[in-house]
Amino acid sequence: MAGGCQCGAVRYALMSEPTHASICHCRMCQKAFGNYFAPLTGVPRKDLVWTKGEPAFFKSSAAVERGFCPDCGTPLTFAYVDRDRITVSIGSLDDPSRVTPEIQYGIESRLPAFEMLHTFPGERTEDGASPEELKRMTSRQHPDHD
Repeated sequence: MAGGCQCGAVRYALMSEPTHASICHCRMCQKAFGNYFAPLTGVPRKDLVWTKGEPAFFKSSAAVERGFCPDCGTPLTFAYVDRDRITVSIGSLDDPSRVTPEIQYGIESRLPAFEMLHTFPGERTEDGASPEELKRMTSRQHPDHD
């Protein structure tokens, strides 16, 4: 599997199949991802290879460091500093549909709205957008491949 950041400055390859996919609701993960939760899956550290650029790191606690693109800020990794395992953000994978979370962590911080998301009405991006608006929304993101 491969993945990378939004702008394409940092790319990686996983040399083994990732395992133990999870979502974490802890407040640190919420802030790191700017979201309700952080979806993660991991491999042994030796099986994560940076193929383009390298992430910057932030030690969010004495126990954890988080990797992100220094150019666009995309959250890329989470790792306990004393363990031989590193996790990548599922959304940074080129094909995130290949990974299904198996467990939730930090549920004491799970936001109440998370439980209701599936009940909200849905709308596709192009629903209600004019052709001009759609043209302005054309993605500048790196494609989901090298």
